[in-house]
Amino acid sequence: MNFVEKLLVPLFGGAGVLHFAKPEPFDGIVPDALPGKARTYTYVSGVAELTAAALLANPKTRAAGGTFAAALLAAVWPANFNMAWQWRDKSWPMKALAIGRLPLQVPLIQAALRMGRR
Repeated sequence: MNFVEKLLVPLFGGAGVLHFAKPEPFDGIVPDALPGKARTYTYVSGVAELTAAALLANPKTRAAGGTFAAALLAAVWPANFNMAWQWRDKSWPMKALAIGRLPLQVPLIQAALRMGRR
C-alpha cells in the first residue's frame, strides 16, 4: 500500500466518528436541494464512512471496500462543493481549505480504486 492508501482507513474512520460526535458542521454542508433532513444525510454518510473504514481495514474485504470507498467519495463530492460555495465569503485560509478539498478527492478516489482492484 502506498501512503495515500494507508491514510484511507483512519480518514474514513475519523470522519465517520465525527459525523456522530459533532454532526452540526456536516449538517451545514448538505446541499439544500436534497429532500429530507440534513441530519439524516449526516448520519447515513457517517455510517457509510465507518463501513468503508472497516471494509478497507480487513484484508478479506479490502477489494470491496476500495470500490465502496471510491463510490462514497464521489457521492459526497457535492457536499464538499457546497461547502466551498458556502465559504466563499470567509477568510482566504478558510476558502483555500474548502476549495482545496475538491481536487483532493481525485487522489483519494484513485487510491480507493487501486485498493478495489487488488
